Amino acid sequence: MGFMVVIPARYDSARLPGKPLLAIAGKPMLQRVWEQASMSSAARIVIATDDQRIATLAQSFGAELCMTRKDHASGTDRLQEVAVQLALPSDQILVNVQGDEPLIPPQVIDQVAQNLENNSDAGVATLIEPIESLEDFLNPNVVKVARDYRNFALNFSRAPMPWPRDDFGAAEKHFSNRSLAVRHIGLYAYKVGTLNQFVGWPRCDIEHLERLEQLRFIYNGVNIHVDMAACTVPPGVDTDADLQRVRAMIDTPLTH
Repeated sequence: MGFMVVIPARYDSARLPGKPLLAIAGKPMLQRVWEQASMSSAARIVIATDDQRIATLAQSFGAELCMTRKDHASGTDRLQEVAVQLALPSDQILVNVQGDEPLIPPQVIDQVAQNLENNSDAGVATLIEPIESLEDFLNPNVVKVARDYRNFALNFSRAPMPWPRDDFGAAEKHFSNRSLAVRHIGLYAYKVGTLNQFVGWPRCDIEHLERLEQLRFIYNGVNIHVDMAACTVPPGVDTDADLQRVRAMIDTPLTH
């Protein structure tokens, strides 16, 4: 049984409405995400949406579609509905590829799915990359990860961690030992059985405080496997500035 990719795609984005439909080098963003996922080893790729405009677009380039409810609090909840609609078995692995990641490398999709398959004690797998700058280390929008000797996550936080006491205890701040400073990449593989548990758990206090839903898994005793990404993962598209950056990276004329 091969792994599946699910691409949640919403029309309503506070910072960039209609984001999945926006063109990048003559193709809608969502199509580019789907094409990147299609180059992975996934046995099946499903686009999950609650918007008919996105559904029509997905069908136009031949994607499999799953219409979901509008009231989901997160993409994780939307994934679980897809699993229910498709009657997927509890050991099926789903990789959540966000609909605003038009440059996501196929190899990291394969990597996170394989990591989950290889670690039977984990219910979730995700990826990390090194933090290279003090600015990113202190940035609350960069989510930091601490892990144990098995590469299971101990914690996710927007706060700088682990805290380099000796570097930051002096009047002049340093960032000399960066080996433990890693940032989270928002690419997940889940087992369907774990997703089914997730939607039945209430939001925990630490999840609510940090606004990080993955903390609900740790709070409820689910191991999250973390691994250094096999290659650089370009940032996704959250704002118009991000969109222009991705268009420039593809190095083609702007189209609308």
